[in-house]
Amino acid sequence: MLSLALAALLVAASPAPAPPSPGEPLGISLESLPYPYPVRMLPITIEGQDLRMAYMDVAPSGPSNGKAVLLLHGKNFPGSYWADTIRALSAAGYRVVVPDQVGFGKSSKPDVHYTFELLAQQTAKLLETLGIFRVAVVGHSMGGMLAVRFALMYPQATTHLVLENPIGLEDYREKVPYQGVDATYRTLLAPSRDGLERFYRTYFATWREEFGTWADLAWRQTLGGEWPRGARASALTYEMIYSQPVVQDLGKIQVPVLLVIGQADRTTLGRGSLPPEVLATLGRFPELGKQAALAIPGAKLVELDGVGHIPHLEAADRFHPALLMFLR
Repeated sequence: MLSLALAALLVAASPAPAPPSPGEPLGISLESLPYPYPVRMLPITIEGQDLRMAYMDVAPSGPSNGKAVLLLHGKNFPGSYWADTIRALSAAGYRVVVPDQVGFGKSSKPDVHYTFELLAQQTAKLLETLGIFRVAVVGHSMGGMLAVRFALMYPQATTHLVLENPIGLEDYREKVPYQGVDATYRTLLAPSRDGLERFYRTYFATWREEFGTWADLAWRQTLGGEWPRGARASALTYEMIYSQPVVQDLGKIQVPVLLVIGQADRTTLGRGSLPPEVLATLGRFPELGKQAALAIPGAKLVELDGVGHIPHLEAADRFHPALLMFLR
């Protein structure tokens, strides 16, 4: 009886941790958010600041084919949203490297001058540190813009280039008014929970309850004490996307390219500030995909009907077979 009483006291003193609630603050480096695979940190220095670049390095779960794939995330998602794609590639024998770019995910959020050249350079440094000198590059959304820049800067290191609904296939400066970092920062500093969910819903042709996770993560980051620093980094990377389009460089790509385009996607910069008649002319991915395929020498185009901005989440059963077939 004494033993049972002591055991009861111990249990009462050490309750099991409760899962985080939707309103619980989440640090801007996602400190308490578990990733699907172990996360490591690469020390780097940018503009005199000592920083850390987070990444996952996942070994093949099936027989190794000796090849590596690099997955590059979009602006409003951490590298963890590649979980199912990592599993598919790993099972097919690939080593998979998934960095959180500086300014995103679990990586540092410095106030620096962000460029796609800078991010590509740091990504190349990560691969060199890991002993990877040839890699297939898969980029989604903003990650597609970075993937293009990486392939142009490091063509000898790039075996394949896969662009999944990349933004930057049009020059936003032609139609979206410039607002500057400070104005963007003020907008990002205090969003509403409902506004964030409406924003994330635009990424999907068919909304599923599970997709709400990503809006919750974005909202919880805004509740923490360091969010102003996170908002500043986000504003700086918005400026990077706005001022550094890649559409003019598509014809210079010299590696095999696969374009996977969800046909229901209408993602664009400036969605909340443009008149309807202007907004209707931007983010027309069925047209942008065809134009990009014509501009890139030898590009293969896969069009996914009824799919929005993130095929690897919304239509993994169609995205992954197309990806694996191309890589093989």
